[in-house]
Amino acid sequence: MAPFEYPPSFHTFLLLIAVIIIPAATSIGVNYGTLGDDLPPPSQVAHFLKTRTLIDRIRIFDVNTSIIKAFANSGVLVSVTVPNGDIPSLTDPRAARRWIDANIKPFYPATKIHYICVGTEVLHWGPQDLIDNLVPAMRVLQTALVKEGFDEIKISSPHSLGILMSSDPPSNASFRPGWDVGTLAPMLKFLKETKSGFMVNPYTYFGYSPANANFCLFKPNPGLFDKATGITYTNQFDQLMDAVYVSMKKLGFPDVEIVVAETGWPSGGDPANVHANPVNAAAYIGGLMKKVSSGDGTPLMPGRKFETYIFALFNENLKGPSLDEKNFGLFRPDFTPVYNVGILHAAQAPSPSPLAATTADSPGYAPSSSSGSPFDDAPFFNRTTPSTGSPGKAPSGTSTTGAPNTVNANVRDSSPGTTNMNAVVVATITSMVIMSLFV
Repeated sequence: MAPFEYPPSFHTFLLLIAVIIIPAATSIGVNYGTLGDDLPPPSQVAHFLKTRTLIDRIRIFDVNTSIIKAFANSGVLVSVTVPNGDIPSLTDPRAARRWIDANIKPFYPATKIHYICVGTEVLHWGPQDLIDNLVPAMRVLQTALVKEGFDEIKISSPHSLGILMSSDPPSNASFRPGWDVGTLAPMLKFLKETKSGFMVNPYTYFGYSPANANFCLFKPNPGLFDKATGITYTNQFDQLMDAVYVSMKKLGFPDVEIVVAETGWPSGGDPANVHANPVNAAAYIGGLMKKVSSGDGTPLMPGRKFETYIFALFNENLKGPSLDEKNFGLFRPDFTPVYNVGILHAAQAPSPSPLAATTADSPGYAPSSSSGSPFDDAPFFNRTTPSTGSPGKAPSGTSTTGAPNTVNANVRDSSPGTTNMNAVVVATITSMVIMSLFV
């Protein structure tokens, strides 16, 4: 008796199912800040992320041992941060080994430490001593990791988009003189050698104006035309990412991966910032998740997927000085979502929508209003003046011309809803292919 063989159409069926299902398993990262006096303990946070969300990686702004321990055996990737002030000392190999021994060795590999971020926006904030020691410290830390056998842990350093001279149009972008050759070229060389990602913090929120609202929010708009390339950019995220890419290419490093270390949109803010509201936050984060999980890349980087960390996990009531800074969270401290964009598992999530019934200009809207305090993990645009040691005042890196406002798209249409939609697509294709087996 001849062995049973599946018909060719059955193999086609399996391939189609794989193509549909695999993209649904999207990796979503989040920045986990702790500047709040009402935040849940790290053990609860780790359990919540693992069991109820699609988030599979976090980035913290220090080496908080309570958080690192809480994520042991969770499977969630954890990226930690070297405080800016520690950078010069870590150019000493012995100090770097001691740092690894104290902050990494006791917890790894039970906790899946993914990146060590050396500083936060060091070029933007300076002083020059930190800037000069940044790449040397990265190299010495890498050597210390290798000596411990921790080769899988990567080293990088997040940058504000103040590193760009401009981003409009992307084809004309470049890194700022002084930083380009002095720091960024050797850093990119190091990242290429170690197969690490170049970390940037693109915030379209800070490039917002009423004229380009839809361009910032992934909504339909006329776009921004780049004459040099003939490309029309339909969203500011693509514009900023391609500006970074062009700047990297000009230094000879177009093939280094780009990591989105921070990006987000606040659901509440100061009275003047009416665009900081749950509807816009849901539109931006929803559009972002679609973008980074699609595999489409950007016009100049087609097919690329970007490891992306949303800012931030929780609303943090001790941040400031603006109310915007307190309201970047996906979740409130009690784990209820501020808005829904498909990050919760389908069985636990409500229908995709901005969950808050009120917006910044509607009755009853009242964002948290506690007094300000230090905000080390704040997006750079909302903080103080850049270091005077920097080569000139840092530009926003997010200005755009063109892209006038058009009729707003429905927010539900611009939120991912990936889980439910994938289920519908899979069911439909499955039915069609199964029927073809019998034709």
